[in-house]
Amino acid sequence: MWIQTLIIVLLFAGASFYVGRIFWRAFFDKSSAGCAKGCGGACGTIDVDRLQRSIEAAATRAPQ
Repeated sequence: MWIQTLIIVLLFAGASFYVGRIFWRAFFDKSSAGCAKGCGGACGTIDVDRLQRSIEAAATRAPQ
């Protein structure tokens, strides 16, 4: 009976550590570039001004 409890406690501790690490990296870790994935890919280099210009251009071309 105590082995089952030990296994459950270990699984719970491991899951808590895993979820806590994900939250920590998403909100507090500054070494990852751009987003929570930390890959340094396109999500870290979004050009907001260019995106706004393309939205405005598409809105002017859309038929009324």
